[in-house]
Amino acid sequence: MSVYKVAILAGTMGENREGLKVLQFAKNQVIERNWEPLIADAGVYNLPMLSEVYRSMKDPDPRLKEIHETLTAADGFIVITAEYNHGIPPALKNMLDYFRNEYFFKPSGIISYSSGPFGGVRGAEQLRLVLSELRTPPVPSSLPVSRVHESLLPDGSSVNGDYERRSKKFFDEFGWYMEALAEQRKKGKPY
Repeated sequence: MSVYKVAILAGTMGENREGLKVLQFAKNQVIERNWEPLIADAGVYNLPMLSEVYRSMKDPDPRLKEIHETLTAADGFIVITAEYNHGIPPALKNMLDYFRNEYFFKPSGIISYSSGPFGGVRGAEQLRLVLSELRTPPVPSSLPVSRVHESLLPDGSSVNGDYERRSKKFFDEFGWYMEALAEQRKKGKPY
């Protein structure tokens, strides 16, 4: 079996981000499945607000070139989102919107989180619409992380092993779609 490259996209800003624990959790799960993790963290890139998409730029910012290369190399995307006012973080939306063809016909999986009991599911639902429009079909399952501040440790492990168990179905499904779409892309894309 070939080694798949999985881009893990995260999109919150600021210091002491709980999302870094979720990012590390996702990275750990990707490595456990012998996939290669590629990271694109909007909190690291600190991109300017979108005024021109990447493909139209004559001399793109090196940060955007790096993200473009990450997205292009990936076989699929794990997108991590917090929930802000029932939506996704502005930094994540901004980073996603710079690109388009890089996502085409590669699956995405959504991991959402919040400090409350619902794990950012409303943000995840909004993100599902965005990813569908970007032609990176989101897999049906998602993985909400509730009370992230007390559920995950800084090394990305869960306090009681619960999220490692819960994530199995999610990552198995994502892997199935990643393999299926990789095989279809070998035959050509519809456009």
